[in-house]
Amino acid sequence: MDTEQFWSLIDQARGKALDPSDADDVAEQATALLAAYEPQQIIDAQQILWDLMAASYQAPLWAAAYVINGGCSDDGFDYFRGWLIVQGRAVFEQVTADADRLADLRAVREAESEGIDLSCEQTLSIAWDAYETVTGAELPSDAFTITYPELDPDWDFDFDDHDRVAARLPRVAALYPL
Repeated sequence: MDTEQFWSLIDQARGKALDPSDADDVAEQATALLAAYEPQQIIDAQQILWDLMAASYQAPLWAAAYVINGGCSDDGFDYFRGWLIVQGRAVFEQVTADADRLADLRAVREAESEGIDLSCEQTLSIAWDAYETVTGAELPSDAFTITYPELDPDWDFDFDDHDRVAARLPRVAALYPL
């Protein structure tokens, strides 16, 4: 499995989900689709997933997640990025290039109006669950690596400081005023 195949799998899962805006359903569909692959391909998918998690480990995105979800712990940021991955490649790439583009997403606007968090913990276990389904064993813990980049020190401030966040993410902050 390569990155193109991984994103194709996510697109297929979005197509199979009863509601592609239901991130948990998309993750469940992705798990089922991935379970049709060979064990090594599932392991490869796990590495790709964590490479995407590392690529999205960015302070601007964390600040946006903090605003959108009304706070965002380390785990919460993982689950937010899990949600982001199951939105598909185009959304993922747009938002990781410019976190303020989250304001363009219908799901973000709906989350604000409905007062819900955007997260999908289940995305993080797509490969684990598929591997166990195929092999009956747990995914080997040494089969992949996780390396997060350093966060931008220019964003090292309290994300509760709405004015500072708004100066950097004006459109996201405008959707979630104080």
